[in-house]
Amino acid sequence: MTPQRIKIAVLAAIAAAVVATIFWVTFRPSGPGVGFVSGNGRIEATEIDVATKLAGRVVAITVNEGDFVQAGQPLAQMQVDVLDAQRDEARAKSQEAVNAVASADAQVVARQSDTVAAEAVVGQRASELDAAQRRLTRTEMLTKRGVTPIQELDDDRARVSGAESALAGANAQVAASQAAIKAAQAEVVGAGSSVTASKATIARVEADIQDSQLKSPRDGRVQYRVAEPGEVLAAGGTVLNLVDLGDVYMTFFLPETAVGKLELGSEVRIILDAAQQYVIPAKVSFVASAAQFTPKTVETASERQKLMFRVKGQIDRGLLQKHLKVVKTGLPGVAWIKLDREARWPANLEIKLPE
Repeated sequence: MTPQRIKIAVLAAIAAAVVATIFWVTFRPSGPGVGFVSGNGRIEATEIDVATKLAGRVVAITVNEGDFVQAGQPLAQMQVDVLDAQRDEARAKSQEAVNAVASADAQVVARQSDTVAAEAVVGQRASELDAAQRRLTRTEMLTKRGVTPIQELDDDRARVSGAESALAGANAQVAASQAAIKAAQAEVVGAGSSVTASKATIARVEADIQDSQLKSPRDGRVQYRVAEPGEVLAAGGTVLNLVDLGDVYMTFFLPETAVGKLELGSEVRIILDAAQQYVIPAKVSFVASAAQFTPKTVETASERQKLMFRVKGQIDRGLLQKHLKVVKTGLPGVAWIKLDREARWPANLEIKLPE
């Protein structure tokens, strides 16, 4: 055989091998068979931004990226100098309002005393009027008999008129004193409202001071330090980003032919590309109500031509807590779903977890 023919034979053999390989890759069994379906996806988790309530300067951050944190644990401290000053001012105003209440109470007592004195004067003027009226009655009788001169009758009539005027004045003084009591009582109410308002201001400022110490809203792991000590942030500025490792799931996509048979709570088996020796159990917790084009980073080109439904496979929180330190987000993998309740998981999809 000539060298040229040998070369052609070798190239033909290589071509045949390539074709066979492509055929095997294309048509080889892709899973456990009928009753199962798979989708590619990535491990995700609920992310939480720990942000400032008020604008201010970051004084300190007590955790680093990768640290595990517990709910309520202090993570960062914002500057509170201005808030401390506002609280001191509010406390001073509160004390001023308390003093105003005491002063108003004293005014009420004083006005009540004035009313008592005015009522005593009314009694005195009433007695004087009664005496003047009795004297006038006697004088009128004596004048008719000619015993008492007309001048004395006129004087007694003038005394009665004066006594009536004095009584009316005393009654007016009582009414004025009673009005003064009501005014003083209104001042007490107003001063009491000022006390309540000042206490509310103190409580608000103290709440802002407490909120200036940023605490973890739940158990998790620090993913990013977005800000650093010394930076000035606007209200709502993010300081840290946390990952809730108790809420971890894989998002993947399935065609409508599979979604139509899928039930919430269906069993899922997850195999990660980086740890193919493990099979992680999960359950379907969400199925999109509308189809969408599958993202290019998840599916193959041929599958992207079809509308797919987004599905979420939720990993049990208790399982996550047992393996908290090995939980990582962003890892790609494959999710297998059992559509047929009667089907049995094959051996290669039985649950296998790290020790």
